[in-house]
Amino acid sequence: MTVETRAANKEVVLSVQQLKKYIGRKLVIRNVSFDVYAGEIFGFLGPNGSGKTTTIRMLVDLVKPSSGRVLVCGEDVNRHPERALRSVGCIVENPEMYPYLTGWENLEHFARMQKGITRERIAEVAAIVQLDKRIHDKVKTYSLGMRQRLGIAQALLGAPKLLILDEPTNGLDPKGIKELRAFIRRLANEGMSLFVSSHLLGEIQQMCDRVAIIAQGEVIAVGEVEELLRQAGSYTVWQLDKPVEGRKLFERQPDVKLIGEGEHRIDEGLLSSLPDAIVTAMDEASIPVWVQRFVAAGIGVQAVHKVAPSLEELFLKLTEGESIG
Repeated sequence: MTVETRAANKEVVLSVQQLKKYIGRKLVIRNVSFDVYAGEIFGFLGPNGSGKTTTIRMLVDLVKPSSGRVLVCGEDVNRHPERALRSVGCIVENPEMYPYLTGWENLEHFARMQKGITRERIAEVAAIVQLDKRIHDKVKTYSLGMRQRLGIAQALLGAPKLLILDEPTNGLDPKGIKELRAFIRRLANEGMSLFVSSHLLGEIQQMCDRVAIIAQGEVIAVGEVEELLRQAGSYTVWQLDKPVEGRKLFERQPDVKLIGEGEHRIDEGLLSSLPDAIVTAMDEASIPVWVQRFVAAGIGVQAVHKVAPSLEELFLKLTEGESIG
């Protein structure tokens, strides 16, 4: 099934159409467009200063766009903000909580700002974020990861269809990041749409189903993570029993490009386990031909690995080297 077919079969929860934003005379957001479907984790990837937070503020009516539309479940955020944002939970940057109150008291405080939030719903969201055993402790005793989950609980009070998280892993240790990633996936499996903004390529690659890449206020690519990586090509890594002779054979053939150490972004941990590995770019169909050439030349092929590029490399290709964390 193609990406287009999958998209046609899914409900669009968030539709961003040709968003522009001027600050003074400077155009800081340029024709940003993308859709987020029901039950998916959508990544919004870009370096700090690329326009991520400004875009998010327009999504939730904190900043008015100069032009363009934002639709949440078909409702226009600018024309009918109350109706549209009824379906949205959002944490922009770090969630702010009252540290001298308990987690439960914080949720009660936010519940008063919305209609129809019951004690049962507060208990339910505390359980969803796995804070039910600590919900009556003061927030000042919480770890950063627990505070992040309490912020998500607050965003979930109104049972939104779309949850927007701006840099949700900031400051978390590896254990907290892993727990948050699993929690976000669980919410998506239960049918919620999640929009996750980040400058961390590795987190977006591990967490998200699709991604929009933004640079200098402009979306330069939108698609499924794996599809974007396939479009970027892949490396073929060779382990030969005579690597020097094998490299010379590669150098004499125009159908292979040898990739130098500083020219790729393959995980160094992977290459360190492959001594004398030769990294190449070649047509996958030519691999069996090359195996035969090596055998004919008396060079033993110990292993051949296909290695996909990282999302970081894709980003650098698309932005011609713009820095990202």
